[in-house]
Amino acid sequence: MSVSLTKALVAEAVGALALIFLGAGATIADQLSDGKVGIVGIALAHGLAIATMVAAAGHISGGHFNPAVTLAFLVTGRLSASRSIWYVLAQLGGAVFAAWLLSVSFPAGAREATGLGTPVLADGLRATVGVLVEAVLTFFLVFVIFGVAVDARGQRATAGLAIGLVIAMDILAGGVLTGGAMNPARAFGPALVAGRWANHLVWWIGPALGAVAAAWTYQWLLHPEPGR
Repeated sequence: MSVSLTKALVAEAVGALALIFLGAGATIADQLSDGKVGIVGIALAHGLAIATMVAAAGHISGGHFNPAVTLAFLVTGRLSASRSIWYVLAQLGGAVFAAWLLSVSFPAGAREATGLGTPVLADGLRATVGVLVEAVLTFFLVFVIFGVAVDARGQRATAGLAIGLVIAMDILAGGVLTGGAMNPARAFGPALVAGRWANHLVWWIGPALGAVAAAWTYQWLLHPEPGR
């Protein structure tokens, strides 16, 4: 494994760790504080975690921290299949470690009530609708990533802020429906450590579909042609 790939994998793992520890941690903290954190606090925790990690490590790995984002780069030819697999493994590893840290940091009652922050579907929401919601939310996320971080015409200096903001706004809108994960690693880490697997595929299928749709939309309809 090359030195550059090793550094990228460390960056991806740390970014995923930050997202899950702070994002899922805010969900547990909301339970522990009897709702004082609130949906706004949870949204900000996720958004700020990603904004700061993209600013800190985006120049090392691209700042994916999300298997769905890595898939978007794969299907548009911006990342090789082998590198994509390594990225996803690093992201999942960081997510699991973060969930373990949460399991030893928070009181048992709050941990069990939230499943370590594992995303869940709202009461009565069908899994197919959950897939749709996660796909739409992830579409916006990946669309923004391509606009500010991939397209050379974008505002790369503020890419982290824009990406963090779209995550926050997605959670404000969809958090009560699906948890607003937009990220298989965000669901996988807490689910594995807490043993909560209900409707788990929603948080793989939805983000994957949304990421691919956004990547292809930007790649084929909005990205400048070579030489322009």
